Amino acid sequence: MTTCKQLEIRLEDRTPQKWCVSLREDVFKKFLSQGSPMTHKVFGDGSLFSPLLFGKFFDPSDAFPLWEFESDILLSNLRSSGQTTVDWLQTDQDYVLKAELPGVEKNDVQVYVENGKVVEISGQWKQQKESKSSDWRSGHWWEHGYVRRLELPEDADWKNIEAHVKSDMFLEVRIPKNSSDCDISEGNDVRSKNSESV
Repeated sequence: MTTCKQLEIRLEDRTPQKWCVSLREDVFKKFLSQGSPMTHKVFGDGSLFSPLLFGKFFDPSDAFPLWEFESDILLSNLRSSGQTTVDWLQTDQDYVLKAELPGVEKNDVQVYVENGKVVEISGQWKQQKESKSSDWRSGHWWEHGYVRRLELPEDADWKNIEAHVKSDMFLEVRIPKNSSDCDISEGNDVRSKNSESV
């Protein structure tokens, strides 16, 4: 039996400084194309927006990553686990975004709408293995953050966006379309009010 949990859509991000650096995929691709073989081992051939871009190389939970650093094996496994299948489609009534996020919980995903123009899906994957030792330094944990920002089409009804997590694995975001009849009639009403006030 599949479970479906509705997510809250937030209209303001309570942590506005978390993504303050603007990055572009074309700049990153240019950097990779001019890089050495070591650049490709560290960054891979992945996307700038991959949640595991640097892999274990910059993992703050591992104090000595270079001791066991075998880039070909280690980074390829991490890169493949961080690649998520995302489908974006539209119907006559709405736009639909479907993403596969294995092991995601309802509280791990946040959906924000920024100024009615951008929808941001963000969250964190956390893993903590229980340690039988009472020494807190011997625990094994990791945490990865991810974010996807999508510009909304002009006819998107951002006030009625719905997001659901199904079976603790699939995220579905539905963005209704504004009906063109309503927009045209509202536009005519606005023009007529403006012309009467002149």
